[in-house]
Amino acid sequence: MKRAHWKLRNESLDPIEDCVEIYRTLLMHEFPWDMNQALSFALFRTYAVPGIGRLLDETGEFTGNVQKRYDDTALLLEPPARHGFDHPEARAAIRRINQMHRSYDIPNHEMLYVLSTFVVVPKRWLDDYGKRPMSYHEVTASVAYYRILAKHMNISDVPETYEGFEKLMDTYEQEHFGFDPGGRRVADSTLELMLTFHPRAASRAVEVFSRALMDQPLREALGYAAPRPSVERASRAALKARGALLRAFPARRRPKVIEDLPWIRSYPDGFKLEELGTFPGGCPVPHQSQVVHNS
Repeated sequence: MKRAHWKLRNESLDPIEDCVEIYRTLLMHEFPWDMNQALSFALFRTYAVPGIGRLLDETGEFTGNVQKRYDDTALLLEPPARHGFDHPEARAAIRRINQMHRSYDIPNHEMLYVLSTFVVVPKRWLDDYGKRPMSYHEVTASVAYYRILAKHMNISDVPETYEGFEKLMDTYEQEHFGFDPGGRRVADSTLELMLTFHPRAASRAVEVFSRALMDQPLREALGYAAPRPSVERASRAALKARGALLRAFPARRRPKVIEDLPWIRSYPDGFKLEELGTFPGGCPVPHQSQVVHNS
C-alpha cells in the first residue's frame, strides 16, 4: 500500500458524517502507537487537576489495581471507534463508563476538561512527533467524534471547534493545575506501570524519558523534577527522528486493536465489556448473558 493511502482515504470522506471511520483510521492504521502514547499523556494531565487526581486516588483503583484500571480504560474507550456508536458493543462500553461516573459526584467542568485532552493532546503530539501532522480534515473529524461521545455521556457546553477545545484545555490548566498528594500517587502508580512495559534494565531511562516529554506546568503540578535540558532535547529529538523515519514505511494494512497490545495483560482468557471497570454499588449485570471477548 502507498504511504499516503490512509491520508488520501480520510480526505475522501466527510469529516462530520464519516468522523468515526476517519478517527478509526487514525487510531488503528495511521498512528496506532502515537495515538496510544498521546492518550496516555492526556490521562497524566488529568492527574494534575487536584479534583480529578484526588478522586482517582480515593477510589484506590489507580494505585492498588493500576494494571486492571489501565486495561479497562483502554478496552472501554475503543468500541465506539472500532465499531461505531450504534453498535451493541459501543453502547455497552459507554453504558459501563456512564455507570462508573454516576457513582461519584463529578462536575461537568471536569468531564469537559478530560474530553478536551483527548482532542488536543493527540493533535499536538502528532504535530511534534508524528510522521505527519493531522490534516485539518482529520482534526475536524476528531472534534466531531468526541462531540458525539460527549452527547452519549451527557457532557454539556462542548466546544464546536478544535480551537474551542484547545482554548478550553489551556485555560482550564492555567486555572486548575496544582499539586495534590493523591494526584501524585496516581501519577507515580501509572508511571510505574508504564515502566513494566519495557525491559527492567531500561526502566530508569524510560522514567527519565517520560518526564522529559512532559511540559513544565505538568511537571510542576505533579511535583516531578525536570531532567537536564540536554536530556529533554535528546528525548524529543529521538521521537522526531522516529517520526521522520516512519515516512519511508508503507501504510499499515491490518488494524492495530487494543487486544493486540502486549501491555494489556488483565484478561488472558478474554473479557466481558459489562464486567470491566469498577462497581462501587455492586455489579448489577446478569453474567450469563454477556459476550466474552477473547484477548
